[in-house]
Amino acid sequence: QVQLVESGGGSVQAGGSLRLSCAASGYTYTFYCMGWFRQAPGKEREGVATITAGRSNTYYVDSVKGRFTISQDNAKNTLYLQMNNLSPEDTAMYYCAAARIASYGNCWLTRPDKFSLWGQGTQVTVSS
Repeated sequence: QVQLVESGGGSVQAGGSLRLSCAASGYTYTFYCMGWFRQAPGKEREGVATITAGRSNTYYVDSVKGRFTISQDNAKNTLYLQMNNLSPEDTAMYYCAAARIASYGNCWLTRPDKFSLWGQGTQVTVSS
């Protein structure tokens, strides 16, 4: 049974940084894409960044390009999201997710429905 467990969320002031981690346990070798999504109250879940598992091709939503970096440590089965220069608009619950369906585009950045495994989420709150 594969599980994803996020950590690293918290409250910061605008301009600050946070690093989210997502530890995967169990048999993870069938994943094709992994990603970070976020959902703010009253809004739809939004893809933030995705990465092809094992090959490190990365994709970002325009609003975080240049500020966020997704990465993975295959030896530790851990996915990261480094978030710099945070703004109040980044406030949301952040979820780690994994997809077993192959993608030939942006690793399902805009298709959360393609991700079959999700973590429980970690809250990020940015104050102005």
